[in-house]
Amino acid sequence: QVHMVESGGGSVQAGGSLRLSCVVSGYTVRFYYMSWFRQAPGKEREGVAGIGTDGTTTYADSVKGRFTISKDNVKNIVYLQMNSLNSEDTAMYYCARAPAWLISTAVTNLRPRDFDYWGQGTQVTVSP
Repeated sequence: QVHMVESGGGSVQAGGSLRLSCVVSGYTVRFYYMSWFRQAPGKEREGVAGIGTDGTTTYADSVKGRFTISKDNVKNIVYLQMNSLNSEDTAMYYCARAPAWLISTAVTNLRPRDFDYWGQGTQVTVSP
């Protein structure tokens, strides 16, 4: 049975950092394209970072240079390191898994419907 549990969210001042974790059970992250999405109130869910099975990482322009996605294939955890946070980063953040056939692509090419498993989300709030 697949479980994906995010943690690490919280409240932080602008300019601060957070590291999100997505602990996975039921499958091995090494063999799947993994992504972090976020959804702010009144906005669509958007992909911010993706990591392919080949280790290739891609980012939305809004977070490029500030966020880093990585995964620990032994611990089966996907991370999102977020630096230089600003109020526009305030959102619920979700970990997502793509179907096994997807190896690598830019996260901006993907939509929520392209993913088959999701975590419950973790809230990130950035104050000015």
